[in-house]
Amino acid sequence: MSRRFSRLVWPVGAAVGLAAEWSRFGWDDTRHWIPDLAVGWLFIAGGLVAWERRRESWSGPLLAATGFSWFIGNFAQTGVFPIDWVASHAVYLYLGPFAHLLLAYPSGRLSSQLTRGAVAVGYLTSVITPIWRDEVATIVLSVLLVAVSARVYLHTVSRYRRARLLALWATSAFSLVFCGYAGTRLVLSPPAVSGPFILVYQVTLCVIAVCLVAGLLSSWWDRSAVTDLVVELGEGRSGSLRDALSRALGDPTLEVGYWRSDEGSFVDHEGRSLSLPDPGTERSVTIVERDGQPVAVLVHDPAVLDDPGLLQAVSTATQLGASNARLQAEVQARIERLRASRRRILEAGDEERQRLERRLHDGAERRLVGLAETVRDAGGQANSISPATLEKINRAEVQREATVEELRELGHGLHPRALGELGLERALASLVDRSPAPVELSVHADDLPPRIAAAVYFVCSEGLANVAKYAAATRVVISVQIRGNALSLEITDDGVGGASLLQGTGLRGLADRVEALGGEFRVESASGKGTRLICGIPIGGDGG
Repeated sequence: MSRRFSRLVWPVGAAVGLAAEWSRFGWDDTRHWIPDLAVGWLFIAGGLVAWERRRESWSGPLLAATGFSWFIGNFAQTGVFPIDWVASHAVYLYLGPFAHLLLAYPSGRLSSQLTRGAVAVGYLTSVITPIWRDEVATIVLSVLLVAVSARVYLHTVSRYRRARLLALWATSAFSLVFCGYAGTRLVLSPPAVSGPFILVYQVTLCVIAVCLVAGLLSSWWDRSAVTDLVVELGEGRSGSLRDALSRALGDPTLEVGYWRSDEGSFVDHEGRSLSLPDPGTERSVTIVERDGQPVAVLVHDPAVLDDPGLLQAVSTATQLGASNARLQAEVQARIERLRASRRRILEAGDEERQRLERRLHDGAERRLVGLAETVRDAGGQANSISPATLEKINRAEVQREATVEELRELGHGLHPRALGELGLERALASLVDRSPAPVELSVHADDLPPRIAAAVYFVCSEGLANVAKYAAATRVVISVQIRGNALSLEITDDGVGGASLLQGTGLRGLADRVEALGGEFRVESASGKGTRLICGIPIGGDGG
């Protein structure tokens, strides 16, 4: 727009606005003419500024046209018949360029048959005054305008997608006010709602004008998307690189492939081979390189990367995302190796404990049992035994039985033989029988893998031992059940509480055992409120 034309339009817009308000309201009715003047002037001024600053966009002229046509209906009472007739039939004329603006923002150009048809309907209905004075027709047209705007947003790609979101919000706000007014008029009399509605409507239009102009002048939608993407990737937020790029570029059909040097091809995020479209098709291919070597490939809508600066930003973001993906894969591999190492250590420890338990059972315990039989046989064969000797034999028998019991307890602590012979439920029942505190046991888990069953047994054994030593509990509840693909174990007591993973090695050792199986171990033990041990172990994964 030339400066001479601009200098002409500014005073014309000011004069038309003042003349329109004087013609309709007069200067004494400030409550009506000031808000009405503000709407028209905001659209005209904003349109002229946007037209001068963004000459490639037709949104500026559409804003100005909306402002000028806003004032035309005010000249319906001049007393000059031709002017009055035209003005009375142009009360809603501003809705034509306004709908055009909302559906074509930010470029101002219509890109599809649907939008062209919708804008044509908007211009046609803007000169048919009875349509907008009918409540049902107003609601229908407002809803259709939002529907078309939403479809345009969903089918917009490249950097304009965020700008279309602003237009969609503006369309929704405008239609909501219009539908609200029409719906209220169906219930109440028009004079009762006209005054408040007009003010709300005028304020809404002013806000819409300011937001649309600000969006055109700042062009935040033209550069912030990929900037935000780089920040998100740098912070390692959740979500795949494909999803993040798709949101930033406004292309739901975007595909991202990663270069596999060992295979000499691109693969998707699941490792499957990614076939690239042939040249000349409706899809474009952008290869992202680093140091002359391919890193990733983008398969996208041709309109997405039509800006060289945006292409460079996307390439940087993609390189960062690919690097993050590789680093995360390496960290995950190390975590898996660490878990496997912990499981191997756990298994080796359990095997060694089992060997020690068998040696105790088959060695010292069996020899003590044989010694008892020998002593009893010797005593039976002796002709006479002095009372003192008999007393010594009895004490020896008591000590032997105590020693055998201690060896059995030690063997149970090393590795529970009953677990393999009787199963988890009966093995836990034997623990419960030896507990000094009353225990309510509930087991609903069959055919567990040996490692998980052993972990459950040791957690229950250590938990009951802690209850006996420290908790002073009067009631303990043990629940073992399968929930989905995981085993859930809870041990709850009503004792003194205060237990912690940081105190001692017993609970910490249990946590290590559970975590080595890919599970979680948690202690809830507020002082004076008892203790709750919570354990969850996946079945069929790390724990299986």
